Amino acid sequence: MFCIAFTLQNAMYSQSSEEMSEIKGGTYIPLYGRDSAVVKVNDFFMDKYPVTNKQYQAFVIKYPEWQKSKAKKLFVDGTYLTNWKNDTELNDSENPNSPITYVSWFSARKYCECQGKRLPTVDEWEYVAMADEDIADARVKETYNQQILSWYEAPRTNTYEVGRNPKNYWGVYDLHGLVWEWTSDFNSVLITGESRKDVDKDSNLFCGAAAVGATDLMNYAAFMRYAFRGSISARYGIKNLGFRCVKDVAIE
Repeated sequence: MFCIAFTLQNAMYSQSSEEMSEIKGGTYIPLYGRDSAVVKVNDFFMDKYPVTNKQYQAFVIKYPEWQKSKAKKLFVDGTYLTNWKNDTELNDSENPNSPITYVSWFSARKYCECQGKRLPTVDEWEYVAMADEDIADARVKETYNQQILSWYEAPRTNTYEVGRNPKNYWGVYDLHGLVWEWTSDFNSVLITGESRKDVDKDSNLFCGAAAVGATDLMNYAAFMRYAFRGSISARYGIKNLGFRCVKDVAIE
């Protein structure tokens, strides 16, 4: 149920209520806690599905500066939309309802901004992703980690349509088992001595992948996510890396 109190808010979120799920905030201890501190997550809305090829196609048509031949190389690398036929058309082999991939952090962030949304933070993404179909925090279940690891071992990547995996407790689909997803602060975990932080002045475009400070050494699925984030930079476009957007709950 969405927390919409006023007519103006109802008008603002009428479309979002169909496309997004309301996430009731709370607290949790992430894999890489701040000295094992409890992290507070505020209420927010999250897209029910990853952004699709069809949706991103509409975006680049409306904002041609993000088409593959026109996007600034400062913001994308050579793999950007490499699976597209041209600036506005997908390759014939691509499914319009599959998640968009081969997009950079910069382009994903801009897409969300143009929708009046934003990329989720790592904490927001992990908070929602710890749910299974029945409970908000399924990490207490032995089968939870095993199921996610089995998905990671045989990823569906970008060849499957969104929505094929069951929705979780929050009504959100495909956080696991389809593609990895960008977060706004994917660089937020920088591990001293084990990361590029000590040697790379461009560290704001990277994140660390070391195990220092981890709060749950048995959560291998989460380790894999942090390790993956630690191996990429903001310009990268990758076959199995997509994104979804979130939106703040309006303050009454």
